[in-house]
Amino acid sequence: MPNNEAEQPEVGEKRSTTVDTIQQLGQMSTPVTESNIYCMTIIGQVEGHIVLPPQNKTTKYEHLIPQLVAAEQNAKIEGVLIILNTVGGDVEAGLAIAEMIASLSKPSVTLVLGGGHSIGVPIAVSSHFSLIAETATMTIHPIRMNGMVIGVPQTFEYLEKMQERVIRFITNHSRIPEDKLKELMFKTGELTRDIGTTVIGADAVKYGLIDAVGGVGDAIKQLNKLIDQYRATREGLVQ
Repeated sequence: MPNNEAEQPEVGEKRSTTVDTIQQLGQMSTPVTESNIYCMTIIGQVEGHIVLPPQNKTTKYEHLIPQLVAAEQNAKIEGVLIILNTVGGDVEAGLAIAEMIASLSKPSVTLVLGGGHSIGVPIAVSSHFSLIAETATMTIHPIRMNGMVIGVPQTFEYLEKMQERVIRFITNHSRIPEDKLKELMFKTGELTRDIGTTVIGADAVKYGLIDAVGGVGDAIKQLNKLIDQYRATREGLVQ
């Protein structure tokens, strides 16, 4: 009798874990494997300093930054895979994430699935190697403001400087020429009620914005190649 009572909490804990797994992932058990690759997803809208409504699918930048720091510090992690399907969002938060990815000492690969729009573009090009799915799209447009705009010269100067920050980051971390990026960014007539350009898969590669067209398998293959180079360099420095 005492043995049965002792076993009850353990059974309850297992049942609770199973229920949580079904609710979160829709499956009975999760694959338990150790990997030297850390996978990070940026889904929906990049949330910055303003909390978005609960019905919005968001990725909070304050959640991503600690993950990137942990991946950089963890000796078992040798590479970082970033998967994007984002509509964009807060400019400063997006640039902060992009700068964090770009400053990683470990190899990193980004993969655009579905979409990498607006401020998702700097994030997509921030890694050591970038890929885009064949049907994925990227919308390139100027910075916009929502809500009331204060009509003073300082407001325009602030937006202009922020725009230059975005353009400079993209051109520094990809092969697209600055004049071509600005041409796509300020193009009129293509997007309804807006200015800018939407590029699809191979076009993003053609313009030099993304390195290659591919999927998850290609991204992991490329990341493993970069990890091998990283190991060789690190071993050379140790010797």
